[in-house]
Amino acid sequence: MPLTPNFQNYRALLERGRWFSLLPEARREQLLEQALLQKLPAGATVFRRGDPNAGLYCVIDGAVRIGTIGAGSREALLSVLGPSQWFGEIAFLDGGARTHDADAKVALTLLLVPRAALERLLAEDPSWWRHLGQLLAEKVRALFASIEDMSMLPAPARVARRLLAMARGHGMMAPGAEQRMVSLNQDQLGAMLSLSRQTVSEILRDFEARGLVKRHYGAIELLDRSTLEAEGESL
Repeated sequence: MPLTPNFQNYRALLERGRWFSLLPEARREQLLEQALLQKLPAGATVFRRGDPNAGLYCVIDGAVRIGTIGAGSREALLSVLGPSQWFGEIAFLDGGARTHDADAKVALTLLLVPRAALERLLAEDPSWWRHLGQLLAEKVRALFASIEDMSMLPAPARVARRLLAMARGHGMMAPGAEQRMVSLNQDQLGAMLSLSRQTVSEILRDFEARGLVKRHYGAIELLDRSTLEAEGESL
């Protein structure tokens, strides 16, 4: 259904995202004029690796798993995206297929700007290419930071930095819009960091005993960000 009936409610949420909040006002209006809402139940597929590009998405409510299934049904989890985070720009920019699977981790509400609508915006105003390039650049920065962490930091520091990165939307949240609750479990966190469930469990148990985090069903609450920051800097 169209976005228009609840426009102001969604607008406030979308402006918590760094990319959308930095768009010129006219560009925000153009994007939202083309937007549709999609509602999906938990476990539903948003798209599969290899699917054609249907457009640009933003999470309104819920969480999206980004990853793929490898040999032996082993899951490679790359990220979990929450409200106000955009995704799907890669296939649009290069004209290729979807690079990974995207699934509803829980019941999900998405904003979708269809491919045809984006193409019209680009045809009318080529500056949209730069805006979409900035969205992709946010993801590349987060990817480089993740690769560096994986190769250089001990396991506790990697866990601390990944929790903080997810709370900040991997750099995609506007200043002051960080999340207190990170929507993922120990298995998923281990998969993202190439750590065993046992290792992640031991680290989180230590963090919890020190008052840095609190574990919930399917989520981790960040209680002491400053100490987590210090933990993430330890070598």
